[in-house]
Amino acid sequence: MIKIRKAKISDVRPLHKLLNFFADRKELLPRAISEIYENLQQFFVADYKGRVVGCCALAVQWDNLAEIKALAVSVDFQGKGIGRKLLGACLKDAKKLGVTRLFNLTMKDGFFKKLGFQRVTKNNLPHKVWTECVRCPYFPDACVEIAMVKDLDSVPSLPAFRAEDLPQDGTVPIEPGVFAPAETKSISKRTKKRKK
Repeated sequence: MIKIRKAKISDVRPLHKLLNFFADRKELLPRAISEIYENLQQFFVADYKGRVVGCCALAVQWDNLAEIKALAVSVDFQGKGIGRKLLGACLKDAKKLGVTRLFNLTMKDGFFKKLGFQRVTKNNLPHKVWTECVRCPYFPDACVEIAMVKDLDSVPSLPAFRAEDLPQDGTVPIEPGVFAPAETKSISKRTKKRKK
């Protein structure tokens, strides 16, 4: 029988092996073992008699937004509803936390479409999403991922940031509509004056 549970330290190496099996097939992005240790609390695993046969993680990104990431099921356990159960555990956790919108970046959108996720333009997601992109081997010129969202309440929530609200200078917004403290702007002006 398959048990869905929170991941623990002893799961890190099996998680790393599972995720990078699919990364080698270009179905997921590769993950360093250190990244799995750092984010272990985000992971649910599918456990079959003590063996990790699937995983999925929920990573909160903003006050109304969390990411579903690292969804993988061992080849010999696919087609048994394990992916749905893992995603269900993440959905339940997201609702407990008060998250209203989920997003994911995937190379294959069919599974997520069946479960109510819709394609969106990646540029409409907050800058936090892009901080992980820097570590991606496909960044910046050949992104292979499809951005998708799912609203958890009956009324679609507004995106955490609208594309037109994002700063053009590369700074990361503190909250919607607030981009950088006034003192940061004045410091950069003083620096420019000194260079002259």
